[in-house]
Amino acid sequence: MATEKKVEKKPAKDKAATPAKAKAVAPAPAATAVSTANALQKRRTVVGTVVSDKMAKTIVVKVDRQVRHSMYKKYVVRSRRFKAHDERNEAKVGDRVMLVESRPMSREKRWVLQSIIRKAGQVLEISV
Repeated sequence: MATEKKVEKKPAKDKAATPAKAKAVAPAPAATAVSTANALQKRRTVVGTVVSDKMAKTIVVKVDRQVRHSMYKKYVVRSRRFKAHDERNEAKVGDRVMLVESRPMSREKRWVLQSIIRKAGQVLEISV
């Protein structure tokens, strides 16, 4: 005995008979200071020391981080070098700088100089 499934066909709707629905188009969001601030907050920032400023409008920044060794449980310093865009060539070797992530400027350059935290040779003043 063959089992047959009963398939009910729905009647086709007449597209001309149904009223056309007006599509609601949302207005384009206006660029506000809040949205710009949120976009900048999402960008990563790193702090490091300038190790080279020999290229035009580019600095090389060494960023150190401490990692705990898995076997010896001792903290080891790991470092990485980033190339960053310095539009005004204001950072010099030895400066402590803050970089912010940006669009690719060249093959290796994906960071931009945000600010110079401390100039080379400056001594922190500690008042007691």
